[in-house]
Amino acid sequence: MSIRIAVDAMGGDYAPVETIKGAIEAAREYKVKLQLVGQVDKIENELAKYNTKDLDIIITRADEVIEMNEAPGSAIRRKKNSSIVVAVDSVAKGESQAIVAAGSTGAAMAASLFGLGRLPGIDRPAIAVVLPTMKKYVVMLDAGANATCEPNMLHQFAIMGSIFSNCILGVKNPRVGILNIGGESGKGNTLVQNAYKLLAQSQDHINFIGNVEGRELFMGYSDVVVCDGFVGNVTLKVTEGVANMIFKMLKDELTKSVWVKLGAFIAKSALMRLKKKSNYEEYGGALLLGIKGVCVIAHGGSKAYAIKNAIRVAKESIERDINGKISEMYELSRIL
Repeated sequence: MSIRIAVDAMGGDYAPVETIKGAIEAAREYKVKLQLVGQVDKIENELAKYNTKDLDIIITRADEVIEMNEAPGSAIRRKKNSSIVVAVDSVAKGESQAIVAAGSTGAAMAASLFGLGRLPGIDRPAIAVVLPTMKKYVVMLDAGANATCEPNMLHQFAIMGSIFSNCILGVKNPRVGILNIGGESGKGNTLVQNAYKLLAQSQDHINFIGNVEGRELFMGYSDVVVCDGFVGNVTLKVTEGVANMIFKMLKDELTKSVWVKLGAFIAKSALMRLKKKSNYEEYGGALLLGIKGVCVIAHGGSKAYAIKNAIRVAKESIERDINGKISEMYELSRIL
């Protein structure tokens, strides 16, 4: 299967330099075709740094860029020639099979929703992020697409998260939990209480294990955790902040004396493995689930390695037919 990935070459803190570098690395390693979307002169200047003769790369012109501080909805309507809007349009037209974007998350989500539409039966798309745990990984969704949710939406998130965990992470019969303030079924607000009842009635197609407290999120008790986008985004940002603080504190402590530095040198390989496991660049980006297409939203601070891995996630999502399986499972849930 020949796969072409549309890359928003202008989105992100280090675009287009790191974005194009990562895209070229992905093209070589994962054997994908590229559609680089953005300001042609800047893209061509970056491509000139590399030997791309054996790569299938096309450039699509988009002169405008949606900035991080712009309101997503109005920006995509006003800037129809922006790189993210044109990239999404290329997928809608069938020129490419997926989008990778590291710019405004809101703009990528809005452009994908309006440009590609939702899968049948899905009320709202959700951002799925992969987080490390003491055991394997946990998929958390929604991580910021929907600040306000209904119980049926969390049920849909559970279906989409289960498919993602199985197809992308290789987890058989993923355990699904609701992120909550307590383990008991009566805990939490009206949303999570009603979602609990709905998921408990769906155990013939969802491996629902109940509530998961915040302190249990990283212990590996569940493979998928669902929540509304407000809770999910706060959880994600707090997690990033705590991880950065711990590594900075650790670095300060490990440079205080010669003896401590010697111990750090001895433990260097273990520390590097720990850093790699908790590094968002390893996971590439967050998949926007529930749309008629594949959109991987990379971190705004993504460098080449993260972009390369985001393209890998996009390629795997296409090859493993994530959207087809989500639709099949949703139809099965309706029948049952």
